[in-house]
Amino acid sequence: MDSTSLQTKVTLEPANTYNLKKYIEIAIASYTQHYCHLWQNNDPSPYISHWLTESVIAEELQDPNSLNYIIYQNNEAVGILKLVNNCGIDEIPDTDVLKAEKIYLLQEYSGKGIGRQLLQIIEDIARKLNRKVIWLDTMKKGNPIHFYQKNGYTIKRESEVILPFVKPSEKAMWILTKTL
Repeated sequence: MDSTSLQTKVTLEPANTYNLKKYIEIAIASYTQHYCHLWQNNDPSPYISHWLTESVIAEELQDPNSLNYIIYQNNEAVGILKLVNNCGIDEIPDTDVLKAEKIYLLQEYSGKGIGRQLLQIIEDIARKLNRKVIWLDTMKKGNPIHFYQKNGYTIKRESEVILPFVKPSEKAMWILTKTL
């Protein structure tokens, strides 16, 4: 392994009751850095108060289909990942699918190759779970769609954010899939 590989080594630590506060802190920081523009008055608190509270995440940790992780780069926490097992989409049955529901990186770590490694790790997890398809949704606007397409994901169909207080101009999304 060369020095470049060592500098970008990505690992996952399962979220648990002991690191729950760190998970939430990183989730809120990364979400706020990347997604304020989606919300009326640039205020992401409707999302944060609904999806990133201690009680919500603690409940997710009790669900065997919810796989929550803190993402590390060389022992530095750089983001969070949430995968959902047995989460079918359209005609694809639950037993064939792993959903990448949250991939949040702190802004200072975006664009450094971590996302590409993370997608490979997600594929490895899906294979270990005997899943045939990974799916995720991404905003229609911005660069993430191109990143996912470069990494083998294809557009399955349109979708939209259904949460209240999202700006109407920001609701459009794509559902993407990758067959393993």
